[in-house]
Amino acid sequence: MTDSVNVRELALEVLLEVTEGGGYSHLLLRAVLSKYQYLEKRERAFLTRLVEGTLKQLIGLDYIIDCFSKVKTAKLKPVIRGILRLSVYQLREMDSVPASAACNEAVKLAKRKGFAPLSGFVNGVLRSIVRGMDQISFPDEGKEPVRARSVRYSMPEWIVAQWMAEYGEERTDQMLLASQKEAPVTIRVNTGRITPKRLREQLEEVGVCVEETALPYAFIISGFDYLNGLAGFREGLFYIQDISSMMVAEYAAVKEGAYCIDVCGAPGGKGLHLAEKLGGSGSVQIRDLSEEKVALIEENIRRCGSSNVTAKRWDATLTDHDAIGLADLVIADLPCSGLGVLRRKADLRYRMTVSQEEELVRLQQKILDASAAYVKPGGALVYSTCTVHRAENEENVDWFLTRHPEFVSDMQRQIFPGEEAGDGFFIARLIRVGDEA
Repeated sequence: MTDSVNVRELALEVLLEVTEGGGYSHLLLRAVLSKYQYLEKRERAFLTRLVEGTLKQLIGLDYIIDCFSKVKTAKLKPVIRGILRLSVYQLREMDSVPASAACNEAVKLAKRKGFAPLSGFVNGVLRSIVRGMDQISFPDEGKEPVRARSVRYSMPEWIVAQWMAEYGEERTDQMLLASQKEAPVTIRVNTGRITPKRLREQLEEVGVCVEETALPYAFIISGFDYLNGLAGFREGLFYIQDISSMMVAEYAAVKEGAYCIDVCGAPGGKGLHLAEKLGGSGSVQIRDLSEEKVALIEENIRRCGSSNVTAKRWDATLTDHDAIGLADLVIADLPCSGLGVLRRKADLRYRMTVSQEEELVRLQQKILDASAAYVKPGGALVYSTCTVHRAENEENVDWFLTRHPEFVSDMQRQIFPGEEAGDGFFIARLIRVGDEA
């Protein structure tokens, strides 16, 4: 490892910012990797895996620590708890790290962070875990199906119980397994600037591994150091977007010359995708609530060179009277519980609560209510979320159709996590057929 930077210490700082400071792991990790771009590729990969892996297994790691520590994890000092979590993850999941190295580095880290008196405690707990890892007794799935899955897949019990009630054990197990896997980097080719064939050639010329997907303009890429190091990304030749997210524009089936509004569109992926589908005709207005998000949309519009796209700051819960009845298509990809993207944002599972889910349902309904007014007769409202939860998805569509009988459901699809290499996503296409009776 690089002498001036201790990668395990960086991992600990990110972990503590997430678990104790309320930061978002994907944003914090991105910022750290950007700051330390000079680190070797293997160091950056080690840091990423250590942070993401530890977060994805937090509940299980705490269970193991509690089996050997006289002081339970909930009572430990945050720094010591973080060091133990990172270390047990290395012991359990990273074969490339010798047990002695994981233990010794943990002791050094405790001392470096000002906890020298507790370094012996850290060493003792970790050495005990090394000796007794194979003898740990985990909850029995037959006797405690929810708790056993919670520990095994590090998923809060209420989410496990909700999924089992709504989708059954088999589907729940598939989603839990998918939530633990590493998310691929999926790109959408900017077909207005380059063909998929030519972009693939360019990426492979610089050593990037390119894998085809079910969509002809989308690839999974790997083997690169960081995105800004790729000329194609800087030049706007492709956009980072999950394959399930791309399906929103696919199902929208937008027609040439259409006027489209994306009501909660930052950072702009779906709106830009629509613009490509329009082939330079029509126009797309991508909206969001804050100046920061609108600035991010504008940055992506510039990078991708889209001439038929604009950005606007607007609170989606409020009706924009200047847009009533004007849109051929409205995209409402709304704030949600995010339970479909846990492989990318592992810490979301620890933040979300049942009461927050209920608040999100009400927010979604408020935005859907406002968005309905923009759709002209014969136009479409495409509602989507990146979650797996009936109340936010199918039940919200039922609520909307009851409240707005001038709309009919044209299609609905729940994409489950890991299905077709994509995130969990829900998409419904609602057609406005006439005025309210």
